[in-house]
Amino acid sequence: MKSRTQTALRVDPRRPWVRSPGGLKRIVLGEDGGRRDAPPAANMAAAKPLRSAGPFDGRVLVVAHAERGQLDEAAREAIAAAALLAGPREEVLAVLFGMDGCADAELAELALDRALTLADPGFAPEAKLALLRRLWRQETPRHILFADRGDDADLGRRFACRERLSVLTDIVEIAADGARRRRPGAGFSVHAPAETLLLARGVADARLPFVGLGRRQAGEAEAAAERVRDLGSVVSPASQLALEEADLILAAGNGVSDVPAFLRLAATMGAAVGASRVAVDDGRFRREQQVGATGRSVQASAYLALGISGAVQHLQGIKACRHVIAVNLDAAAPMVKRADLSVIDDCQSFIHALQALLEREGKEARS
Repeated sequence: MKSRTQTALRVDPRRPWVRSPGGLKRIVLGEDGGRRDAPPAANMAAAKPLRSAGPFDGRVLVVAHAERGQLDEAAREAIAAAALLAGPREEVLAVLFGMDGCADAELAELALDRALTLADPGFAPEAKLALLRRLWRQETPRHILFADRGDDADLGRRFACRERLSVLTDIVEIAADGARRRRPGAGFSVHAPAETLLLARGVADARLPFVGLGRRQAGEAEAAAERVRDLGSVVSPASQLALEEADLILAAGNGVSDVPAFLRLAATMGAAVGASRVAVDDGRFRREQQVGATGRSVQASAYLALGISGAVQHLQGIKACRHVIAVNLDAAAPMVKRADLSVIDDCQSFIHALQALLEREGKEARS
């Protein structure tokens, strides 16, 4: 028998390539078209479908308060629950206090079909109740939803009492045929859906697979005589706040070696102090300052992570934070990838530079 010799196929190193959506060069075998650009649509996320185009013959109403023009995660979850609860012929209607400057696209992304946006009048329960009572009679929604925390919880309870509506609080699961609520010391109980629903955290995923019509309607709070006079609020020192309540958190990881300078910077900024598990285990910070799945879950407006690599458990604890800023020497650290803004630098140098800047600006402001 004759032996047949086969020549191994070689891969041409100069064969054509394209740039992938992720920006990397991807070799395409078997093509001879040379270098070409990827289609523009390849870099764009797929458009979400519209939940319902109407016409609507019913409504689900949701009420939320924004802080500095932004909704927190609890409010977003309440809006998502309203969108999931609404049927195809039901409009998702919202009353948003403190969102008077939002865009229609933002409302659509929240899966809202229509939103009444107005400036927050502050602690003015009677004015807000007058507005909600008028909308309740005018729009006749099937349910009215509130997040069961803060101003939303207070307003929801007041509204249910004033209108003598059925109400369920601390709801952890909701469907068209029933609601599951948490009972202190007694597990859970299942009820028929009430007219007023106050929702616990985690009741719905705010990342919905669809969008709403996003129509915005400007409004004003009703004129009403208040029974309580608002004397303003007193800001507690950050050191006295629980991490879950802090709006600004300065967190240290294994990369922070000058702890006194770090604490001095936190005091100058008026920030609460957080830490990674490694920094806590080393004894540099207290256990109650630990952030993460095995510590505290926080939802600050700004979270500054200094020298924190970003373990999965730590990232889980900051997923509700609005803005994350990372300072790290490792540009490939998971925290840097998670952050909205990253500074690739030594933490000690950053701490001293920021401290000097704040002190200089403080002197200029006082002079």
